[in-house]
Amino acid sequence: MVRAYTRKDYIRKIPGSKVVQFDMGNLSEEFPVKLSLAVKNPTHLSHNSLEAARIASNRFMQRKAGRMGYHLKIRVYPHQIVRENPMATGAGADRVQNGMRKSFGKSISSEAIVKKNQKVLSIDIGKKNFPDAKEALRRAAMKIPVSCRIVVEKGEELVK
Repeated sequence: MVRAYTRKDYIRKIPGSKVVQFDMGNLSEEFPVKLSLAVKNPTHLSHNSLEAARIASNRFMQRKAGRMGYHLKIRVYPHQIVRENPMATGAGADRVQNGMRKSFGKSISSEAIVKKNQKVLSIDIGKKNFPDAKEALRRAAMKIPVSCRIVVEKGEELVK
């Protein structure tokens, strides 16, 4: 599938992505349990919502498991550039603006195109921090504008 507006070579002004990090925590250790946050419906996730979800889950996991007790990974990247044709308001706006003539728009942000059941965030943790990871993913899901579910990818037999 060819995306409409992703080639950054041709775009003059691209707003920078607000997502600061995609991998956090302990990057070298192998953890026995892996949980992921999967979206239930196809959607577009803005870079703002991805960063808000990252901050919420990362802060909670740092408090509960410590800096080296988990590995948090964002699994999508905001490639799609979003454009907007800002309409002027107020007195004399009709003389200033062209309306929908030449309405291509200016780039204002970027989004990640996400399919149904695609995983957005993943947390690798030890067995004892399983409830904390579930709570961190629940908090991250509140920042994402579509309903999500938590999937246990690895270590199901360890947490039961």
